[in-house]
Amino acid sequence: MWIEVILFAAASFWVGLSGAMVPGPMLTVTISDSLKKGSRAGPLVVLGHVIAETILILLLVLGLGWAIGSKQVTMFIGGIGGLMLIYIGYTIARSPIPTEIPGDGEPVEKRGSVLSGIVTSVTNPYFYIWWATVGWAFMLKGIELAGIIGVFSFLLGHWGADLSWYSVVSFFTSKGRHVLPGKRYKIMMIICGVFLVFLGVYFIYSTLIA
Repeated sequence: MWIEVILFAAASFWVGLSGAMVPGPMLTVTISDSLKKGSRAGPLVVLGHVIAETILILLLVLGLGWAIGSKQVTMFIGGIGGLMLIYIGYTIARSPIPTEIPGDGEPVEKRGSVLSGIVTSVTNPYFYIWWATVGWAFMLKGIELAGIIGVFSFLLGHWGADLSWYSVVSFFTSKGRHVLPGKRYKIMMIICGVFLVFLGVYFIYSTLIA
């Protein structure tokens, strides 16, 4: 059984990694926060994402999967989420150029990155669609395989993929911030902000034509 559990965790890791590598609001926020706060921003964003997913899993277990997968809820989340992403993107694009780049040893504004991880998760309608379909299917498979141990093996692989990918992104982005002074830093923040704004507009548009 343990070999099957390990293989299941590995499969969950690779499925989670394929999803984590898709560009989206969480990736954009990780890049922008890493430029401002350093390599610790990535794991903090993932922590916020894990908090959001834990709450969603509890809702699924409590029998609210029908609401999460409903068209009305998806439209509502898409509309509100789109507006929220537009606001976050606007805020990032207008970020002032720092007078000095903080060092890796300096304190990090933890709450901002954790909150960003929560917000970019719960405002993304595809977050709910994935969990109502792929995620829930993996949960059921884990229960069938080894009960609660199977569920934990799935979550370990899934969250391990998120943490691995966004930590790597955050590390290399934070190293790049030392070669992004002045205007280049501002251009990078504008690109991140504009991407989130367009993504927010897309979310709103996709809910209107659904």
